[in-house]
Amino acid sequence: MDTARALTKNVRIPPRKARLMADVIRGLMVEDATIQLMLSNMKAGRLLKKTLDSAVANAETRLNVQRRDLKVKEVRVDAGPVLKRSKSKSRGGQVPVMKRTSHFTIVVGA
Repeated sequence: MDTARALTKNVRIPPRKARLMADVIRGLMVEDATIQLMLSNMKAGRLLKKTLDSAVANAETRLNVQRRDLKVKEVRVDAGPVLKRSKSKSRGGQVPVMKRTSHFTIVVGA
């Protein structure tokens, strides 16, 4: 069984929020997953859709299969590097602010 994958790195969304949308599309047919991501109001939906479209394009060119025959085999959202910032507080203090990033991996197959 042949598969095609797409990888998007250093996306500025926390992995915890992105995994909510990843759980929605895991195991669906590509057409259904695209509809779910387009109709979502979450930022992760828009970002995952770009990665899904890339995986589908890879499958169409390398495996010579049609979009309607593809299924989402694997969706992985891993933690990326953390941008560490600080926010000023009262009496000269500071509080750390962790701006988290994610890596998306989507694998599609027939």
